[in-house]
Amino acid sequence: MGQETNHCGTDKSEPPLESGVQGQAAHALSSDRYSMSERQRGYTLLEILVALAVVGILAAIAVPVYGKYFARTRVSVAVIDIATMSATITQYIQNYQTPPDDLSQIGMQGKLDPWGNPYEYMNLTGVKGKGSSRKDKKLNPLNSDFDLYSKGKDGDSKLPLSPKVSQDDVLRARDGRFIGLASDFDP
Repeated sequence: MGQETNHCGTDKSEPPLESGVQGQAAHALSSDRYSMSERQRGYTLLEILVALAVVGILAAIAVPVYGKYFARTRVSVAVIDIATMSATITQYIQNYQTPPDDLSQIGMQGKLDPWGNPYEYMNLTGVKGKGSSRKDKKLNPLNSDFDLYSKGKDGDSKLPLSPKVSQDDVLRARDGRFIGLASDFDP
């Protein structure tokens, strides 16, 4: 069958052509819409400023969160390193009945913490009294066999844990039963 036609003899699927003033007005209106959409393709200054403000707010939220995550990750790496070195030193003690004099005896002399500083180690078996060992807030020695710690983010430390510079240290205490931040250690 053929296509159906309306009473004007045109195809029903296409709208009838308008003629005269009405047709010219419709054509002018559609051409205005076309040029209007072309003008709206660019962004206004206000839209750009709003987008930049949104990006700035998201960055202000994300950067501190990322910084805290990165700091926790570094502490975790130091805890794992100290636990691994502590286990190696403990194995050395079982084999030789004394802690090593320094980290070179267990092959870890150049090991650096996540902040780029060497790990600190001290054999305490020959130390008399409380003098040179790390101490808790009550000035009691942290360990009886050996001290092993990282100076933390600031790269500075004092023997007792109470000074502020020692609070970011990652340390081994209670003869290996605690490994973590000095600020988290509770005697």
